[in-house]
Amino acid sequence: MELLNEEEIVAIEIDLDELKKNKINESFLAMFGAGIKIILDRMFGGSVAPLSVRGSIADVNSFARTLGREKRYIESTKKHGLDDPRTYKSKSKLEKAIANFEKDTGLKWPFK
Repeated sequence: MELLNEEEIVAIEIDLDELKKNKINESFLAMFGAGIKIILDRMFGGSVAPLSVRGSIADVNSFARTLGREKRYIESTKKHGLDDPRTYKSKSKLEKAIANFEKDTGLKWPFK
């Protein structure tokens, strides 16, 4: 059994307000995409670590909805394949969540 020490656990912090201020800065956008990728990896059985998402309640809720739709789409592709009607429906819901996130926050969702 391998134990993690505190130095190996990386906390993820996403500050949507800060991203809005720096949205034209590519390093902030890269950090945002990397943070989401790590969160998704952990949702599918990766290591558990602290997560903090900051911003207005509406922005955080929109982020959570979109992340949940991202997860459901990935699960659907794994379970049913890309050509299944359920996967198309899941992709459509994800695309709608992404459009709402981008409209609500003014931020670009890093995955398409």
